[in-house]
Amino acid sequence: MENLITQFIHYLTVERGLAANTLESYRRDLVSYCGYVKKEGIANLKSTNRMQIIGYLLNLQQKGRATATISRNLASIRAFYQFLLREKFIDNDPSVNLESPKIEKRLPHVLSIDEVESLLNGPQIQTPAGQRDKAMLELLYATGIRVSELVNLNVTDINLGMGFVKCMGKGSKERIIPIGRVAIENVTAYIERGRPFLKKKSQEEAMFLNHHGRRLSRQGFWKIIKKYASLARIEKEITPHTLRHSFATHLLENGADLRSVQEMLGHADISTTQIYTHVTKSRLKEVYAKAHPRA
Repeated sequence: MENLITQFIHYLTVERGLAANTLESYRRDLVSYCGYVKKEGIANLKSTNRMQIIGYLLNLQQKGRATATISRNLASIRAFYQFLLREKFIDNDPSVNLESPKIEKRLPHVLSIDEVESLLNGPQIQTPAGQRDKAMLELLYATGIRVSELVNLNVTDINLGMGFVKCMGKGSKERIIPIGRVAIENVTAYIERGRPFLKKKSQEEAMFLNHHGRRLSRQGFWKIIKKYASLARIEKEITPHTLRHSFATHLLENGADLRSVQEMLGHADISTTQIYTHVTKSRLKEVYAKAHPRA
């Protein structure tokens, strides 16, 4: 089973050009599923049927996994079986006609402009690490790029003179996003004063470095944003996508058109971007409820 998973991941890498994080998600889901199948006493995927898949999904539910997680696991299993059938490793696809659990669409957590200000003003810019943190937070809010895209930036991906950043998104799709004045100022300060202190190797290409002089990881940034959220006393749930969500919502609230926001976020389908219009509507209702004397 492990060998078949490896072949499937290789197919996704070569034929579909999926991002490393997506590939890892597929691998994790399938290793978990195959582990369950083995515990059920089945040594060969040819012997599996829809009952094993249903049993696995129920097992995830009993463990308290979120509906979105269960749905993603089923999608991974479906894609895996389709690959095995196409490559003639199996004779039939047991995942056919299995319905994904309905996912309740939750609106993303968005910070107010005041909360964003408090978060971005947290880093102590007198230190190299503080200059790095300030530059990262400002750049994230200025562009709405994903955290994985942020930490994967190289020095050559940012053109401060022209005011844009180039990043590689999902499916290896490249996009160009403008950067605002404040972000340019802070990224410039980090490059000129902070990064030289963090850099250990002269040939290091990564823009944002950890204290070892290597590329900062997603986990490293996650700790950074949690730290500054705590300092800012923000009680809302903070995730690595919080500033991305806030970027999109604040743009739409201030008159940006949906297509432009879609392009900056790198969404393949505009329906993904449309969730932010629901966020802005719900925020308008909150403002009305607080401000109108007869609300």
